Amino acid sequence: MLSNATQYAVRSVLYLALYSNSEQRIRVQKISEDLGTPQPFVAKLLQKLSSANLVSSVKGPHGGFYLNEENRNTTLWDVILTIDGPDKFHECFLGLAKCSDANPCPLHFSVAPFKTHIREDLKKTISQFSEAIKEQGTHLSLKQFDPLANNS
Repeated sequence: MLSNATQYAVRSVLYLALYSNSEQRIRVQKISEDLGTPQPFVAKLLQKLSSANLVSSVKGPHGGFYLNEENRNTTLWDVILTIDGPDKFHECFLGLAKCSDANPCPLHFSVAPFKTHIREDLKKTISQFSEAIKEQGTHLSLKQFDPLANNS
């Protein structure tokens, strides 16, 4: 449902929400390494998000990307719209060119409520998502995942 670009952008923004602030800026190399994502691609995405005022950045030897309070109060939906645009959530789940309530694919009525729920959930702030990550112990990268932790 989300493009690779949007997946990387969302993961990068949540990473910044967890580990950055105006004093603790993070370089693209560190973000890419920790998330296991392609550095040049992530750099372009973060520049695009910075231009849209969804992340903040400082150039120079002590520079990097970070989230300020204003950035933290934006939503993941804003990130998705910036990278993929609004059409991604209106596309047919089966990839059919014309799919709507009037002309549904076989999965349309099963998937439509799911897509609406996700769209609404993504309108939570980045701060809300980062708090949920801390509380629930969810992962942004397989590097953080301990498969043995679930087998006890």
